[in-house]
Amino acid sequence: MAATPSQMMPLGTIAPNFSLPDTQAHTLGRFVNLDDVRSKYATVVMFLCNHCPYVIHINQALVRCVEEYSQQGIRFVGISSNDAVQYPDDAPQKMTLHAKAHGYTFPYLYDASQDVARAYNAACTPDFFVFDTDFRCVYRGQFDDSRPKNNIAVTGNDLRAALDALLAGRLPNPDQKPSIGCNIKWKH
Repeated sequence: MAATPSQMMPLGTIAPNFSLPDTQAHTLGRFVNLDDVRSKYATVVMFLCNHCPYVIHINQALVRCVEEYSQQGIRFVGISSNDAVQYPDDAPQKMTLHAKAHGYTFPYLYDASQDVARAYNAACTPDFFVFDTDFRCVYRGQFDDSRPKNNIAVTGNDLRAALDALLAGRLPNPDQKPSIGCNIKWKH
């Protein structure tokens, strides 16, 4: 479990588009692109995976956060870009099971080519990117300060503060901390 920080996309960057297959059981075979998850408030792009201890650590709080803010009109999408050959626990069929077991209500997409992760300069899981209505990056970084074994409660405070600001018609505080997690498992 090597701790890798996120690369911190420059604020104001336009979200790279994507068209990726959804692994959710009820939408198998459907491709989702960025416009499909556009919101009039904010769109949250999350790089996740099934087996990373850092993602597992925040999963329950993340699901609660998604439920709460989805009701307020914010849209979420999860993307896994890990090499499923070397890491079969992150294969699309396992993503389907994982999403169901953890109650994911957002599209959980598979980036087999890893091109989307490269376009976002994603480095770790979890890695969070928040875009305004014009798909400009207004937040990137951590869910909160909690990490496995650091005894800090998982709250989602950093992501929540950014989303609350957008819902109130303000930009999030630009002083943002990088996420820390497992490195994306790149193909060789």
